[in-house]
Amino acid sequence: MRLGRGLDVLFSPDTHEEQARLKEERTELSILLPIEKIDPKEGQPRKQFAQGPLDELTESIKQHGVLQPITVVQEGDRYEIIAGERRYRAARNAGLTKMPATITTISKQQQLEIALVENIQREDLNTIELAKAYQLLVEEFGLTQDQIASKVGKSRSAVANTIRLNQLSEYAQEKIIDNEITFGHAKAILSLEGEQQQNEVVDIVIEKELTVRQLEQYIQSLNKEETPKETIQKAEQSVFHKQIEEKLQVILGTKVTLSTGKKKNKIEIEYYSDEELARIIDTFKTT
Repeated sequence: MRLGRGLDVLFSPDTHEEQARLKEERTELSILLPIEKIDPKEGQPRKQFAQGPLDELTESIKQHGVLQPITVVQEGDRYEIIAGERRYRAARNAGLTKMPATITTISKQQQLEIALVENIQREDLNTIELAKAYQLLVEEFGLTQDQIASKVGKSRSAVANTIRLNQLSEYAQEKIIDNEITFGHAKAILSLEGEQQQNEVVDIVIEKELTVRQLEQYIQSLNKEETPKETIQKAEQSVFHKQIEEKLQVILGTKVTLSTGKKKNKIEIEYYSDEELARIIDTFKTT
């Protein structure tokens, strides 16, 4: 598929009709451009580039050159990248002075759509980059969440949940980018008001290595008489009990349930025949 086309081309059922329409709206020219005249696009969805893959591409370009042109638009006497910034960075690192580029004339919205879909298809965007790109489509171009979902091949709820991540504190967003908290953690943290509270809870999640379920229980405790510390202790105890249950089930070969009460705790061992009961008793004798 040629570059220089909007997301509608990639996802529309009537691809040929859309291609014909877009072809009338733009012109393209493929040439070798001086790298010094090329600039990364301001507002590019992708902000971070993993060093390992970038180094690998740099070595490949040193040996084989740039095999696929980048896509750019002309801005005065300079050229702005629409798609292919990683290739541009690698070519620059490889010491090239020129690289192949396709100069296209398309709308600002289509420029963002092309950059967005290229990165989505390659799974190059982290969750926060995706959230900011979706928000830009809403604020700058007036797209609805349904329209974005249709263009990028996602459900409307997935788009809506991703856009909501923009409401997180910058600190929380950084921790998502660094993979210290998950998308599930982030959804729970969104229920908290104020950056300070969000930041404090993020630190607790990282320090205590809370699961999403434990985090949800912790947040619920903030509105109850039970202290957050007690909730975390209960959550940690629940994980411990689950581990013990699993170990006992392996040893005894039957379902085991641990339950706690205010005054006493219980271990329930299930058996379904006298023979199975005898086997369980023998297991206790030999372990």
